[in-house]
Amino acid sequence: MDLFASKVSGELKKMTNFIRQEALEKAREIEIKADEEFAIEKSKLVRQETSSIDKQYEKRFKQASMSQQISRSTVSNKTRLKVLSAKQELLDNLFEKARGKLEDYSEDKGKYQEICKNLILEGLYALNEDKVQVRIRKADSDVVKKAIEDAQKEYKENMSRDISISIDEKNPQAEGSAGGLSIVGTGGKIDINNTFEERLKLMETESLPVVRTILFGKNENRRFYD
Repeated sequence: MDLFASKVSGELKKMTNFIRQEALEKAREIEIKADEEFAIEKSKLVRQETSSIDKQYEKRFKQASMSQQISRSTVSNKTRLKVLSAKQELLDNLFEKARGKLEDYSEDKGKYQEICKNLILEGLYALNEDKVQVRIRKADSDVVKKAIEDAQKEYKENMSRDISISIDEKNPQAEGSAGGLSIVGTGGKIDINNTFEERLKLMETESLPVVRTILFGKNENRRFYD
């Protein structure tokens, strides 16, 4: 009986040790698997966080780049506008000074008579009529009368026909005019304004691209010119 009990006790002990060992190995497997799953989950979370940080950085970098581009564009536009404004101011001053000197051209009566003759001839050739009138400053009456005679003579030489030119006494040029005259044809319906002020306006419009190029150089970004 004691021998049987001792044998049973030994078997139980072996079985207990086996179960304990199995439990330890199972626990170890569970622990290893848990560590592996933890490492995988940790790696996954790290990748997700890293991707999120990368996306946030990329977004902020794009926003910073866009903000920088906008700032550069704003500064560039402001600078360009300032340069254009300074250039325009210089051109305005240039033509303003020219306007201030217009009256000087009528001081020398001999040269002024030649100028008036050429202004009259320009109108005669443009109108191509047999009878015209000229509108002048009252102070220019004597000079223009001589200019009319010279213009009639030259016109006849070039066109082989006479032309009647009279001064429109009822409609003189406005007071304060710098000089020049208007040639009126077709019974007053056509008025060719060859006053100094009008000629300067035409020159300001037509020669502005050339003057701009002379003063500031050629604009490489401009394809078309007036």
